[in-house]
Parts: sequence; structure tokens; C-alpha cells
Amino acid sequence: MVNLTPPGAEPHDLELTAQDVALIGEADLIVYIPGFQPALDEAIAQEAADRSLDVLTAIPDQLEGHDDHDHGDEDHGDEDHGDEDHGDEDHGDEDHGDEDHGDEDHGDEDHGSEMGIDPHVWLNPLNMGIIGGEIASRLAELAPEGADSFATGAATLEQQMQSLNDEWAAGTAQCTNRLLVVSHEAFGYLAAQYDLTQVGISGLSPEAEPSPAKVAEVVDLVEAEGVSTIYFETLVDPRIAEVVASETGAQTLVLDPLEGLVEGATGDYVTIMQANLANVQAGNGCT
Repeated sequence: MVNLTPPGAEPHDLELTAQDVALIGEADLIVYIPGFQPALDEAIAQEAADRSLDVLTAIPDQLEGHDDHDHGDEDHGDEDHGDEDHGDEDHGDEDHGDEDHGDEDHGDEDHGSEMGIDPHVWLNPLNMGIIGGEIASRLAELAPEGADSFATGAATLEQQMQSLNDEWAAGTAQCTNRLLVVSHEAFGYLAAQYDLTQVGISGLSPEAEPSPAKVAEVVDLVEAEGVSTIYFETLVDPRIAEVVASETGAQTLVLDPLEGLVEGATGDYVTIMQANLANVQAGNGCT
């Protein structure tokens, strides 16, 4: 297996070398998410269109991306989330990505993804189980002699992801604040799964610089809603999150979107997501 994004690199900014393109042309299977890394999309279209797996096609509930929204008229104070059952919740008809927080029209804005879809599907653990099953199926087609092994691995992954989902559901069932204020909007699937509301300072692309008006809007919301924590990421400059925190008296904590690995990282998906849960519990007053 080859990961085209090297440790320490911000994956949105991936630039492929000639050697990378050659590897894509030789690969038996390319697993990717369209719109997340445009350079990879282009190389796949040219070199491996018939040997690629777009994992978005396996995810039943996709969220539309957005870069700007108005939380000013939204009332979070009286929401009662305590008795909601998240286990069997169907998010398919909910539109968390394009929430209408005012009268603005999102139709013409740049959503940061070529498809207009939030690509960060892996931040819902149940989606990871689905993706594992799809990869196992494609590998079984390529190497039928390993089909049983692939199926066993996929089943193990699905069980791990269900357990992780249960941890998150229990760990976020009771929180004093359900607003998740993040440096960029990578956490829509996570928020939707656990009945949190994502508020991004930047949009889907972490490189997009928010306007002063947007920063001021988030500052006002943080103060109005009593938000105590602003979350920043491992591979992105925390400056914007720190600006909002300093203006509101909030603390900052890491919320890792698992877009790439930090140099020398030793954790895996499960342990990093467990660390994320611990920070959300601390930052949002979850018991």
C-alpha cells in the first residue's frame, strides 16, 4: 500500500511528482475521495479511471459543503438533546451542511469541494466501516484467493468502528454546550452523527482565509453561547483559532481531522479518535 500524502503534509495541498503519477498508472487499485485532492483527481482521470474506487459512492448520507453561514438567529440555548436516540438516527434527510441560519442564499458560493460535497466522510466511524467493506470487495475481485481474508479484515474493522461509535455516542450524550467551534469545517459528519453543531471559522478548505466579518461573527457567537473551547488542527496553523480564543477568553484544544499524519505520529485511527473524544468531552463539558 502506498499513501501519496507524506507525513507532515497538508493533504489539501497535495502536489504529485512524476514518480507519483507513474505509481498511479501502475497501481491495481486507487482509493480516493473526489474533490479532496484535485491533483489526484486529475491523475486518476488520466491514468487509472478504470482502477479507482471513489469511496463517496458507498456513503449513504453525504453532507453538502458550505463556507459561510449565519448563526446569529439560531437559538441553541433551549435545545434538549438528552433523550435523543442517535443509534438509529437517519441523517439522510437532514441537511447539516446547508443549515438555514438566516435568509442568505448559499446557492452560488464556492463550497471548497469540486462536487459541493463535504469530503470528510471518515470522521463518522460508521462510514469507515462501510469504506472498509467496499475496499475488501474490490480487493477480492482483484485477488479472489484472498477473499476470505479480506472479508475477515473488513468484519473486524466494522466491529471496531461500531465500538468506537458507541464510545462517542455515550461520551457526548450529555454536554453543557453542543456547539463545536473549529478552525475549518472538516467535522460535519462527526457533528451530524453525535448531535453536535459545527461552527467553522474557515470553510471546507483550511487554506481559505476567513474574512474579518466572519471572524467577528464567530467571536459574537462564542460569547453569546458561552462556548469555552475553540478547536484547532494538527497540520494547520492555529493562528485563526487562537485569535478567536484570545478575543473571547476561550481555551484551545486539538481536534484532529485525520487528514494526514504528523511527523513521527504513532497513533492509529481508533486512538486518535479516542483522543478527539476526550478533548470534546473536556471542551464541551460532556459527562
